[in-house]
Amino acid sequence: MGRNLYEHGLTINESKIHLKSDKKKAILEAIKEIKRHRQELANYIREHPEFQYALKPIKVPLESPTVIKIMAEASKIAKVGPMAAVAGALADLGLQAMFKSGAKTAVVEDGGEIAAFTNRPISISILSSSLNLSGMIGFCITREDCPIGISTSSSKTGHALSFGEADSVTVVAENASIADAAATAICNSVLGVDVEKSIQLGLKRSKSIEGVKGVIIIRGGYAGLAGKLPKIIRIKE
Repeated sequence: MGRNLYEHGLTINESKIHLKSDKKKAILEAIKEIKRHRQELANYIREHPEFQYALKPIKVPLESPTVIKIMAEASKIAKVGPMAAVAGALADLGLQAMFKSGAKTAVVEDGGEIAAFTNRPISISILSSSLNLSGMIGFCITREDCPIGISTSSSKTGHALSFGEADSVTVVAENASIADAAATAICNSVLGVDVEKSIQLGLKRSKSIEGVKGVIIIRGGYAGLAGKLPKIIRIKE
């Protein structure tokens, strides 16, 4: 990712966070904000347990914490439950904290969901349950691609609930919360014994979600692409 970038990784309960930036202070501020928003999320769920288990969008009070409103809005756009956007929302909020600290290059990853802004080219790999491709290809992110959110959902790996059959669905969107929710929605739509047809269903679904810039769907040795994606590159081992 270039020279003079600081990085830090930590685990906050279920959240595995990885941050990179040109400013060390920005990383520290992002960690503080992510912890604060995560605590507000936990407090809200204790009072509103239906928020955690809803599989469809639900309305939240106007006075709800910021993280709750971001998740609710992303779920409304993608037509999935709000918890489908939790990692992406925390990544977005971490990125905002980095901006406020004057960072020019900032990357926040929360369990594979990425929010990024950069003034220099950076490489981000794509993970998939398809072993032939996982970690082998990725995106080269430039200033023109930003701000950007990247999320990958799979019906075969990870802890998130999925009703689809895709090896992986990688979504590029205007922010990570929308990418996160959209990846779940698109992955859920990749269904059926006809692999190629199921991928087409997923690509069609991606075009109906506001804020989605592009998508890569992988299933059974086949791949489908739609929209405007950053430059796809081979990741060096």
